[in-house]
Amino acid sequence: MAEQQQPMTAAPATAPAARPGPLNDNDMNEWKSRFNDVLGRPGEVVNSRSPEGSQPWYTSLFGCFSPIDLCCMTYCLPCVTFGKTHHRLRKDGNLAGYEPINTSCLLFCGSGCFGLYFIPMAMQRADIREKYHLEGSCLTDIALACCCGLCDLVQQEKEVAHRVQTGAAGGVQQQYQAPQGGMAYPEQK
Repeated sequence: MAEQQQPMTAAPATAPAARPGPLNDNDMNEWKSRFNDVLGRPGEVVNSRSPEGSQPWYTSLFGCFSPIDLCCMTYCLPCVTFGKTHHRLRKDGNLAGYEPINTSCLLFCGSGCFGLYFIPMAMQRADIREKYHLEGSCLTDIALACCCGLCDLVQQEKEVAHRVQTGAAGGVQQQYQAPQGGMAYPEQK
């Protein structure tokens, strides 16, 4: 007896399971959005400056040799320091969920292949200035990224780590105001 062959039907397509890896769609979309924002208003971005009353940077630009482990890591693998600072700045200050090879690290490597490493570095420095109300300008950010790139990366990482550690979410939000009616001393008994 001849067996009848059943027509083959295609199994329903299932979406591949999300697997952990260095590329994160949310990070990719965030970077695309930031690039589009800068490209959409280049004159405004390039001429941007920190507002009056901005704070100085806590860490010195040329204090990049301390701690030596951060210095060596940045010298050998600047993309890792860049990605670490991005994670600390945008995701979790205590580095929960941090992976050394991440979207920002790969973006930095890719931009470096075309000699454009200074663009994401300057953008990240501008984000740090904005978040913590620090002194500087876009042109200074670009100049530091081009001329002192490794020192700039170390300064960014140390600044963000310090601000996270001290709980400084930003600069002075409101100046001191004297109480109405002057100071009052408690009555002595």
